[in-house]
Amino acid sequence: MLTIVISILVLGGLGACVNSALYASRINKQHPASGALVEVNGADVHVLQQGDTGPVVVMIHGASANAREFDWSLAPRLADTHRILMVDRPGHGHSERPDEADTLAVQAAQVAGALRKLAPGEKAVIVGHSFGGAVSLRLALDHPDLVDGLVLLAPVSHDWGGGGEAWYNKYASNPVFGPAFTQLVPIVGPSQVRNGITNVFSPKPAPDGYFENSGIGLLFRPSNFVANARDVSGLREELAAQQTRYEEIAVPTVVFSGALDTVISPPLHVGKLKHQVDGLELVKLADGGHMPHHAFGADVAETIRRLASVPTKTDVERG
Repeated sequence: MLTIVISILVLGGLGACVNSALYASRINKQHPASGALVEVNGADVHVLQQGDTGPVVVMIHGASANAREFDWSLAPRLADTHRILMVDRPGHGHSERPDEADTLAVQAAQVAGALRKLAPGEKAVIVGHSFGGAVSLRLALDHPDLVDGLVLLAPVSHDWGGGGEAWYNKYASNPVFGPAFTQLVPIVGPSQVRNGITNVFSPKPAPDGYFENSGIGLLFRPSNFVANARDVSGLREELAAQQTRYEEIAVPTVVFSGALDTVISPPLHVGKLKHQVDGLELVKLADGGHMPHHAFGADVAETIRRLASVPTKTDVERG
């Protein structure tokens, strides 16, 4: 009897591995690496691009997402007048994941390296959504020579004291049974996330075709799912160290924050950040949620245009 049970478990495990491999192959064909692959610190960074000339704008996506988040939503609003670089964070989309990539310093370094290679000598307005807001802040702290301004969309910026972490991220990031757990993710993950998209966009409706247009299916490849889990699981500790440095930021900073955000608590993040970053401009969205670049895309784009034309303190000193 024990032999039969073991055989069933082994066959089930092999079946899950085969299924996850087939899923990864299929979803990679549906959403291929159609952007530039830039080697930074020994790992490829995948960057989607729109626009040929004008001020440079770098867009950094949040957790459970990839660069396609902006490719059909925010970037087209700016492509006629700006050069837009949309970066897959390490291990997401089609970017490789170097060692220590669960730290904000390494994530910011990968973005910085891609910007230096694709737009040498240029500074950029950095746009970050949610987790991407934390990376954007780190980019401004560690690589201020590259940053003209920050536009943060429902950003995560501070240690929130615990709670809210999804149980599956703890399993996926576990070094012992995480690899086995993630082989099951392609079986149940897509349908579960499709059902949860409504909550992310609340109180606004989710755009038609969001799951497909944003390539959310890429998340459920085992390697991508592990990368996302490690990012999220280590974020509180990373922010606890980073949040003590925000007074160093000296570029124009605008934060879009939805009062009805159901994913993060604005008072715990932007509520603290506004007291640390000199001159921070807070755009309060009374009927906004966690995805302001969709529901308020025109306003976000106009803010990016404005910051791209504002000289920084360094520029004034040089002039």
